[in-house]
Amino acid sequence: VQLQASGGGSVQAGGSLRLSCAASGRTGNRFDMGWFRQAPGKEREFVIVFRRNNGRTYSADSVKGRFTISRDDAKDTVYLQMDSLKPEDTAVYYCVAGFPILSAYESWSAYRYWGQGTLVTVSS
Repeated sequence: VQLQASGGGSVQAGGSLRLSCAASGRTGNRFDMGWFRQAPGKEREFVIVFRRNNGRTYSADSVKGRFTISRDDAKDTVYLQMDSLKPEDTAVYYCVAGFPILSAYESWSAYRYWGQGTLVTVSS
């Protein structure tokens, strides 16, 4: 399975962007899919995930109410809609897919597949 992320770019604070992540290969629409990010000089962090076992979305406190995730199973694609962007949202965003157990969905290593990253820059 390969993940191809796209949609990154530059935006002013308060603006919006939508990232896409297309899965190819033997997907079968079975995976949990989500996003992590890594800001300059900081550790990579969990952003948001859609879990197939219960149909629920889990997100980091820092993005609650501003970021939403959706997926199009027909296209094997997941989307990250980012609204009310802040300069602290500036980071490389990575798409992930896999079968994280229980509360491990916040752990990068809990996923099986990772995309190449797309840069989001938010200016003040």
